[in-house]
Amino acid sequence: MVEVEVVRPFAGAALLDFLHRHAVTGVESGGVEQGTSRYARTLRLPHGPGVVRLAWDGRRLTAELQVDPQDRPEALDRVRHLVDADADVAAVDARLGADPDLGDLVRATPGLRVPGVLEPAEMVFRTVIGQQISLASARTCAATITARHGDAVATGDAALTLLFPTAEALAAVDPTTLPMPRSRGRTIVVLAERLAEGRIDLADPDPIAVRAALLDCPGIGPWTADYVLMRVCHAPDVLLSTDLVLARELVARRIVDPAAWSPYRSYAALHLWHAFLNRPA
Repeated sequence: MVEVEVVRPFAGAALLDFLHRHAVTGVESGGVEQGTSRYARTLRLPHGPGVVRLAWDGRRLTAELQVDPQDRPEALDRVRHLVDADADVAAVDARLGADPDLGDLVRATPGLRVPGVLEPAEMVFRTVIGQQISLASARTCAATITARHGDAVATGDAALTLLFPTAEALAAVDPTTLPMPRSRGRTIVVLAERLAEGRIDLADPDPIAVRAALLDCPGIGPWTADYVLMRVCHAPDVLLSTDLVLARELVARRIVDPAAWSPYRSYAALHLWHAFLNRPA
């Protein structure tokens, strides 16, 4: 068990709740136990598969790493990316907190982060899967694909039994067998081919180049490319203007100029999503 140092304030419960809401059965698990927020998942590492378990008790973020000792540094680096550990929250909260449209949200949840990723290619596939369908449907579809094309892994945890499929595995799939419209299935396979061949390089430090490579893939539009930039590249100023939830929140709050939130529109989006998900029924 190791404590993960994060810039404060840190809205750890909100971040782990976001990850849990998007969890894929067999790959991820989470929830709240006795006031402690938890999230766990399997992942691929250079020396073999592993498991990361995160816990936030309101004071400390801890990580339990079930990995090959040689992979601990990389696993911790990935965890820091996942939790946006080094975000300039003072600048973000100062800018967005002073905005008349967002100030109440920032004061309610200071230190809200943009969740990163542990497995970049996986996030791209899951973003494509989630195009124009509900979160619940996207989770079900991703779980089905993982059960068919992922790899079984022994973790000692009945909730964590699978690794999400690799790009190479999905590149070999007949797109007509995927549980989605055929055009989207073809997008998944073409995307997998390009990731496997290195034609799309998610590690490219230039987010503009990453976005261009994604948009060049048939079936990938601006929303998908921009969501990937937000999560995988940690681009802080992405405005998902066509996102249905954000569009509803903008109307509900009578917000006419989201450009005013630049250069932190990614964080503004998370505040609006968080408000939507936690609004009383």
